[in-house]
Amino acid sequence: MPDTPAATQRARVRVPLRFPDGYSVDAELVTFHGLADGREHIAAVLGEPDLGEPDLGAGGESGGVPLVRLHSECLTGDVFGSARCDCGPQLREAVERIARTGGVLLYLRQEGRGIGLYNKLDAYALQDQGLDTYEANAALGLPEDDRDYTAAAQMLRALGITRLDLLSNNPDKAGQLRDLGISVHERVPTGVFTTPHNVRYLRAKVLQTQHTLPLPELTDLTAG
Repeated sequence: MPDTPAATQRARVRVPLRFPDGYSVDAELVTFHGLADGREHIAAVLGEPDLGEPDLGAGGESGGVPLVRLHSECLTGDVFGSARCDCGPQLREAVERIARTGGVLLYLRQEGRGIGLYNKLDAYALQDQGLDTYEANAALGLPEDDRDYTAAAQMLRALGITRLDLLSNNPDKAGQLRDLGISVHERVPTGVFTTPHNVRYLRAKVLQTQHTLPLPELTDLTAG
């Protein structure tokens, strides 16, 4: 098991969530002490998950198998509804699906796959010139994906979660969590949210980083 310092829960607060389409649900937002990257990540506990005993540390075992999503912050998609990515719809879908079964959404402050907001917008400008999302990052001298999920594993352990079902199309998230000692029982795919503005982006994710999205559907949309 990786030698990662333990994080602890800092505070919990009940927050009613309301979405533009009218969906609403109450969440318990959790903050943490001791996260490895020093960022202000939060966990949204939704529904009635079986989380076992919190703060169990390296040797603890959680009680059930909650549904968990690691959602990286996307200001343009989550807040402004940008159609250039699928982040906003994925966030909305994840909250409802997790609330239905019981689980946790980790909202991770890793804008632009970890490169930051300004760099992400610079990459958008290069995409407008014909590069895909990964080529644009490379042209800026940036990694394709700079996200590290050590803090996410710390948060999960502080919540008493060491085994989970992961709501994600991204195999790297599952791989990193397993390397960090979190048991991923099943990887559950999200929906596919295509627009005329993001289909090239989604196709690049399938081709470059093996996201589990139905590529034939995306290819048909591109051809159309």
